Amino acid sequence: MENKVKRIGVLTSGGDAPGMNAAVRAVVRTALTQGIECVGIRRGWNGLINSDFVRMDSASVSHIIDKGGTILYTARSKEFMTEEGRDQALATCKLLGLDGIVAIGGDGTFRGALALSRQAAAAGSSLSVVGIPATIDNDIGCSHYTIGFDTACNTAIECIDKLRDTMQSHERCSVVEVMGRHAGYLALYVGIAVGATAVLIPEREVDFENDVVEKIRRARLAGTTHYMVVVAEGAGSAIDIGKRIHAEVGIDPRVTVLGHIQRGGSPTARDRETASRMGYEAVLSLVENRGNRIIAIRDGHTLDLDMEEALAMTKTFQMDRYQVLEALTNNGGPRIL
Repeated sequence: MENKVKRIGVLTSGGDAPGMNAAVRAVVRTALTQGIECVGIRRGWNGLINSDFVRMDSASVSHIIDKGGTILYTARSKEFMTEEGRDQALATCKLLGLDGIVAIGGDGTFRGALALSRQAAAAGSSLSVVGIPATIDNDIGCSHYTIGFDTACNTAIECIDKLRDTMQSHERCSVVEVMGRHAGYLALYVGIAVGATAVLIPEREVDFENDVVEKIRRARLAGTTHYMVVVAEGAGSAIDIGKRIHAEVGIDPRVTVLGHIQRGGSPTARDRETASRMGYEAVLSLVENRGNRIIAIRDGHTLDLDMEEALAMTKTFQMDRYQVLEALTNNGGPRIL
């Protein structure tokens, strides 16, 4: 059967995540093996509006699998959220002769892709889109894992381990804020891995007395003289939490906001391998005429899902992991439910 896909575009959009370059590499090289030309769209959806693109070949993605960030740059586009902006994007797709687009990013990226697809269909265009989940928050409902999460966790763990050394030396409390405006996956995963005294996440209402104060007291009664509190940014301000700890316990916490350091760095093996598999599957989805899909990892397997159905899915937070944290940080006291 003749391959009807002759040329595709690839872009990265929204917040950057380690492993995006590995996904771009996989898309380009898989496309080339299928006899498909590949165009890199720079600066997210803005690139389609502003005709900011570059032709890509095997050499253009050499030696990028180990690089953080994205060689295609990324941006959020307010203009693309309008019908007029998407009309301009479609005009660019028509000019370039694109049969499909692989969009690497998060929920906002996919909703933009779906809107473009619908507008293309209404205009009589056969343009297909495929999304690859890449966000350090790991909060895409249809996929059990998103590119960048493992690297971000390891970066945060490395930073917190170093903080622990100085906190232990000075017998202090450290309050560390990690990313996660709407999701606490990163904070909880990291909190368990570093043996945090307490972890605050947006999925669980904070009972400050039980979740923070009493845990610090129990740790002190058990002989601990330094404490580590990990806070997802969506659960509250680390600065405010530090002030409250000082007011209620009488110790003087040191507050660290890790911020965008969590987005950078060379991707881990897991993120490189996952991104490579997802990029490969994205191109095959277009080749086999399964457009308007999102590539997902479910139970360790890579599959493509209908984009509309995938965007309607929600992810159930794994509260059993919070119970693991509770058990391991209770310092011998009665279980706190």
